[in-house]
Amino acid sequence: MSLPYANSTSGRSAMDDIRKTIQAFGCSKFAPMEDFEAGKVIIQFEYRGRMVQIEASAKGYAAAWLRQNPYSSRMRMTKVEHERRALEKGQVAVWSILRDWIKGQLTAIETGILSFEAAFLGQILLPTGETVHQRITSQGLLPAPEQKP
Repeated sequence: MSLPYANSTSGRSAMDDIRKTIQAFGCSKFAPMEDFEAGKVIIQFEYRGRMVQIEASAKGYAAAWLRQNPYSSRMRMTKVEHERRALEKGQVAVWSILRDWIKGQLTAIETGILSFEAAFLGQILLPTGETVHQRITSQGLLPAPEQKP
């Protein structure tokens, strides 16, 4: 099975789609950001006084892509170029992944499947500037996931 979003090309247009989707949902603020050094995309928006921050790792996607598409000396590029290509794919894919995930969450809210808090609980920003998920993780409130055998 190929990695989902491996052939995505939308990139910036996906960011515009996110803006339109959350604006139509009634969100009052929207701020996209790319952290080039960390290799991640960060989106913040506000809905009825609740700030939400969602992060996606282009480097994480690139690593997954490289596992499915390992470098070979038969390629017409160097290993560094192959890794750069993987990161470029990740930078495009994360925007499409976020667009689809946010749209899915907002649709679940609109149709009554989830409340806003249930859909975005881990991404809600606390007054400290950290997300609920970051706080839960730092305090060890959830047990570590079981290791695969």
